[in-house]
Amino acid sequence: MSEDETTSFLDAQTKLHLGTINPDGTPHMVTMFHAVVDGRLAFWTYRASQKARNIARDPRVTCLVEAGEDYFELVGALVYGRAETLTEPNDVRYVGRQVVRRMLGPDHESAVEPFVDATAAKRYAYLVTPDRVVSWDHRKLTGN
Repeated sequence: MSEDETTSFLDAQTKLHLGTINPDGTPHMVTMFHAVVDGRLAFWTYRASQKARNIARDPRVTCLVEAGEDYFELVGALVYGRAETLTEPNDVRYVGRQVVRRMLGPDHESAVEPFVDATAAKRYAYLVTPDRVVSWDHRKLTGN
């Protein structure tokens, strides 16, 4: 995909598969709801989570965002980068609002602020600065 297509794709999806590095070097993989904030993938998580501890030790992350069921429908982007940890309450709440809005959907806007209020004090937010992005769109394959 072109850079613009990849950006649009990342913004249209709601979940990503996040890879961080465990202390023993093995990958730690989880699915996270995400948003795009200032052109970067953004997510939040509880401070005591394994992924938060992994990022504090080593900020390198891999984010996989994908869609499609059939081979000729597969679309995705793999973002290799570094996670910047946001700890300031206003920053955490801002990212949290963006993520929760996408997680709950447009029909549940009234629930966004209560959810953020209930959990933000226990969380950090993260912005991913890409080092490298790989993308694909099997809908463009010949014969499709």
